[in-house]
Amino acid sequence: MINSALTISVVLCCCLAVARGQVRAFDKITFSNVGFAGTFQPVSRFRNIGDADRCTCEVGERQWFSGNNAPLADHVSVHFRGPLRLSQFAYYTTGQYVIGDDGTDSWTRRAYYGASSQVSDNVTFMGNVGDNSSCLGRALDYVSYDGLTKAAGSTLLRSDNYISSDEEYAIFSNVSCPNSGLGRGCGVYRDGIPAYYGFDGETKMFLFEFEMPRETQTNSSSFSYYDLPAIWLLNDNIPRTSQYPSNANCSCWASGCGEFDIFEVMNGTQRDNFYSTFHTFQGIEDLGTGIQSYGYIPRDTQNTMRGGVVFDSDGNVATFLSNSTQFGANISVSDISSLLADFSTSQSYSSALASISGTAPTTTSRSSGFALTEKQGGLWYYLFTLCTAIAHIFVI
Repeated sequence: MINSALTISVVLCCCLAVARGQVRAFDKITFSNVGFAGTFQPVSRFRNIGDADRCTCEVGERQWFSGNNAPLADHVSVHFRGPLRLSQFAYYTTGQYVIGDDGTDSWTRRAYYGASSQVSDNVTFMGNVGDNSSCLGRALDYVSYDGLTKAAGSTLLRSDNYISSDEEYAIFSNVSCPNSGLGRGCGVYRDGIPAYYGFDGETKMFLFEFEMPRETQTNSSSFSYYDLPAIWLLNDNIPRTSQYPSNANCSCWASGCGEFDIFEVMNGTQRDNFYSTFHTFQGIEDLGTGIQSYGYIPRDTQNTMRGGVVFDSDGNVATFLSNSTQFGANISVSDISSLLADFSTSQSYSSALASISGTAPTTTSRSSGFALTEKQGGLWYYLFTLCTAIAHIFVI
């Protein structure tokens, strides 16, 4: 008991030291060693989704993923929660890029939205505004120019597109999915929804120009996320089935198909801090807490912000805010490297994700016994996770 108490005391002291001294503001957060071999379980069938008493979902055999940035190298949808006003959005890809290296290639813009110009390319604005189900929640459907109400077809967000706390919408590509079905391009999805692919690629970049002003409404119990804005990525299978299900089998999220929070205000005591978080099973068991950054990027509630996230070809992921961010049709690799290099050591924080020993089979998509819930990280990795969690509570 004495040894246990001493160990706990040491851990708490270390965590408090982290909270007071090291979890602080940065302008760039970098994760390395991102991506591992693992599996997730896709939704295979919906049953009685209109019946509150019998609504259930079934899952299929585990599907493997592997490689740099996996599982987030797959198609992802881009999600927004208010208070937020979006001025520009852009998605880019390139053949090969490693952060810090120059090259002759360029980043090519594959999707774009400009609010003031009302120009768009390869974007579809959607939200959870469709039919309701007791176990699935509301279905995905087109949203109108306000980003909140249901539309008859794809509609461009208006120039003044402010949304308040709790209000959300998402951006998909304009590439339609094939018919719903296990093993098909978009997997199984809900009947009757307009289904589109997200944005794929191991090496990709998302850029944003946006405002996240202070919420002007008075807080009340009616809010779930009062003044907690966020921009995040989801495996695009998730919203096509259910983003907020009451049954975990109704989405692949719980089995680890992938989420990355780019800029997220996590709680009311730190409402001016953006954290970046991986919700994958790369060395952790608590998918809900996820793998959080060891520092935060400040939220500017008075001015427009520019920045985004870069997934490079070597498993490095960087989130950043910079007024130098540009949205051209093509951006040189050297310009992106220069942009990311502009941050001094004191303005940047980097952490490495745990290495996972697992190999995807080459001849089948079935799992060969690799357990996503098996403890893969060592003691210090979990101590790091604990310290980070406590730091988020105690930091001032």
